[in-house]
Amino acid sequence: MSNRDSMLFRTEHVSKIYPDGQVHAVEDVSIGIRRGEYVAIMGHSGSGKSTLLNLLGTLDRPTSGEVYFDGQPLSKVRSLDRIRVQKFGFVFQSFYLLPILTSLENVQVPMFENGMPASARVRKARELLDLVGMSHRANHMPQKLSVGERQRVAIARSLANDPIAMLADEPTGNLDSVSAEGVFDLFAHLHREQRMTIVLITHDPEFGRRAQRTIHMQDGHVMSDVVSERNRVRTPMPPFAT
Repeated sequence: MSNRDSMLFRTEHVSKIYPDGQVHAVEDVSIGIRRGEYVAIMGHSGSGKSTLLNLLGTLDRPTSGEVYFDGQPLSKVRSLDRIRVQKFGFVFQSFYLLPILTSLENVQVPMFENGMPASARVRKARELLDLVGMSHRANHMPQKLSVGERQRVAIARSLANDPIAMLADEPTGNLDSVSAEGVFDLFAHLHREQRMTIVLITHDPEFGRRAQRTIHMQDGHVMSDVVSERNRVRTPMPPFAT
């Protein structure tokens, strides 16, 4: 199998220009991310890292170039909603938990899309809360949780539909150092134990170094794409290039 065929995500000469034509958020980016890889995208504010993540996650479409998911060109997909709901889990800096629902109910929200019976939804939500260490807070409303606990519930919710990949945009941006450490430990567990593909944005170099591979962006361009030395022998994952 070729490098190109083995990629879960692939971009070919992707650019994103915002409507006023003045902001080139992403410019001529060609990368590949393999199934089961753990990648950190880093860069200063305005470097294009969030835009690139949104393009990978079908939250935005490129102005030019092509984004592929599992070999499929996304420009040929009429509706991206199904891919987005069934294949991806999203974690954001803001947790977006519904304030009128308990932790258990918030985790169930994505499951309504697949027609899962109520008993199965509750059982799975409890399992996911247990996975992220939040089973003891299942019946608490978001306002009764710490910010770290809210992010753990948000991560449990992102796993509700058994996604292939987790895409996280500054998932610890609102957290204290202890809570942030716990969230990154959880990502490491998901990657190691479940072989979850993880693509995340972080501004913290220490957390970035925990990934298998680090992509640095500046002014919409990929400036470097480096596989961690400690992962190089065990899991060699060179970037795709055209």
